[in-house]
Amino acid sequence: MIVASRLLIVEDDRDLARNLIDYLEIQGYVTDYAADGYAAVNLLAANSYDLAIIDLMLPGIDGVSICKRLRQQMYSSLPVVMMTAKDDLDTKIAAFDIGADDYVVKPVALRELEARVRALIRRSKQETESAILSVGDLRFDTGTMKIERAGKPITMPPVPTRILALLMRHAPNVVHHLAIQREIWGDEPGDSHALVVHIHALRNAVDKPFGTALIQTVRGFGYRIAADHAAL
Repeated sequence: MIVASRLLIVEDDRDLARNLIDYLEIQGYVTDYAADGYAAVNLLAANSYDLAIIDLMLPGIDGVSICKRLRQQMYSSLPVVMMTAKDDLDTKIAAFDIGADDYVVKPVALRELEARVRALIRRSKQETESAILSVGDLRFDTGTMKIERAGKPITMPPVPTRILALLMRHAPNVVHHLAIQREIWGDEPGDSHALVVHIHALRNAVDKPFGTALIQTVRGFGYRIAADHAAL
């Protein structure tokens, strides 16, 4: 089954946002929408996306600050397309300096934007597929699906393995319950009891034989994987 790429559209002009969403959904994407910077930050913390399209000038938190949070606080490599009415070189350079992957100028040519989105997602997935993830003494080669801790091989069922990959890609940040449920069940309603069972299996494989826990529960929010043991 081919899973549709999930996008976050952050744009305070609701007419423009609706045009973008309508066009991109016709092309087969799944979209979430935020009209201001605060909503965007909350959605980015709670969900897993393949790409974000972010307007530069936004109410609340501007696009530059959102991108800075992604790179410097969330440690996220999520592809970002910055969108703005400004076409000067200094603005473009500033957008790339704070971590944007691409830059489009309003009025937006929808076919061109979708082509850029498609190219960035393809590149990101190619990089992810060959990535070697590591947290402390835990190592996960996502190309070969080989998992080791302290040099010892670990085997797990498919669902805990997918959860582990998600947590490690976002480490050391917390991943919300809803983001993990979407990783397992897509847009279908998640089963919180089943999630607890999968997390238990993950801990039995990754933590229990080694004495030191890497997987941490953040009550009321989700889970994180980290080598530190700071109180949350």
